[in-house]
Amino acid sequence: PKELWGYVQVRSKAHMFWWLYYANNPAKDFTELPLILWLQGGPGSSGCGFGNFEEIGPLDREMKPRNTTWLQAASILFVDNPVGTGFSYVDDCSLFAKNLSAVVSDMMVFLREFFTCRTEFQSIPFYIFSESYGGKMAAGIALELHRAVQNGTIKCNFMGTALGDSWISPLDSVLSWGPYLYSTSLLDDNGLAEVTAVAKEIMDAINKNEYGLATELWGKAEGVIEENTDNVNFYNIMTKEVPEMKSNEQGNLHLRLYQRHVRNMHKDSLNELMNGPIRKKLKIIPDCVKWGGQSREVFENMAEDFMRPVIDIVDQLLAANVSVTVYNGQLDLIVDTMGQEAWIRKLKWPNLKQFSQQRWKALYVSPESTETAAFHKAYENFAFFWILKAGHMVPSDQGEMALKMVRMVTQQEH
Repeated sequence: PKELWGYVQVRSKAHMFWWLYYANNPAKDFTELPLILWLQGGPGSSGCGFGNFEEIGPLDREMKPRNTTWLQAASILFVDNPVGTGFSYVDDCSLFAKNLSAVVSDMMVFLREFFTCRTEFQSIPFYIFSESYGGKMAAGIALELHRAVQNGTIKCNFMGTALGDSWISPLDSVLSWGPYLYSTSLLDDNGLAEVTAVAKEIMDAINKNEYGLATELWGKAEGVIEENTDNVNFYNIMTKEVPEMKSNEQGNLHLRLYQRHVRNMHKDSLNELMNGPIRKKLKIIPDCVKWGGQSREVFENMAEDFMRPVIDIVDQLLAANVSVTVYNGQLDLIVDTMGQEAWIRKLKWPNLKQFSQQRWKALYVSPESTETAAFHKAYENFAFFWILKAGHMVPSDQGEMALKMVRMVTQQEH
């Protein structure tokens, strides 16, 4: 597929790396297909690396073609965001984003530049798809982009956002961990009591607006879960995570959180690919920049922001008639489906009742298939996909269903 890449300076000494692949469909030109911006989580995980080579790009980590690449249905724009993620970098460590509004304003600079330079994409339907913390960023970016399009400051055909296993309401996620693990035989009564107790501590901290403390307690809660579940994998409860913790690092909760949620996305094989052959191919990465080299700083600078909910932003998107899709993997723990259902019930959106009353519909990856791949429910501009047999990384676990979902969200199939 045709591809382009480059840097945009979003602030003085803050450089954002992007990588665009044009849609690759034998029957359709890229102009007949949408453009998708993919936002990875973390914060500090690289869309250009992980999203591209582990999830939805044209090639997998072994550089073999991926038969479920989203390029069959759309052009994809990967951006290493926030600055400092992946091949993005800052020249001065005071420039890392510290909260959602900083992430959003950097992305607005990037998108304005992108659509100004790539005029061929201005009229193409544009969607923001995301995963994990990327969904929290996507919500904020979508709202600001909607306003920018209305004001005429960014020229694009923005159609909506899809929030995959997204950290929209951290508290609702945390409160559901115990019941979810208990119902799947991964906690006994004692374990449930321990997880519930630390979840309550997190709730108290959030209610007092002590978000830094809430983040530390989040780290503590995950530790309690690991102890009680024999290290269940937070990204897929059917597998387990063997912690790579050195004993002297045990005390640092932020570090443990980083290892669990960001370093995981920088496994050696991907690291070697990105800092080896890919770096050579791209030719524009400065010598001082290592892929993933600033990811820990990205993560730690956002720590105060981790536990803040953005339910209100989703409400504003719905009120502005922006199309919002939530999709979630059945086997995800960190952002389990129960937690997603809980924050959705808190929406002030006037059509929530009608949405809830819809009967969900079973989905199959193909007409021949008899296996239920997902359930789906939609009303007006809000939709929800329950993706079965998938963990946190839905496209990695259920590539065919993820591709079908993309076609449904972008109105290529019903």
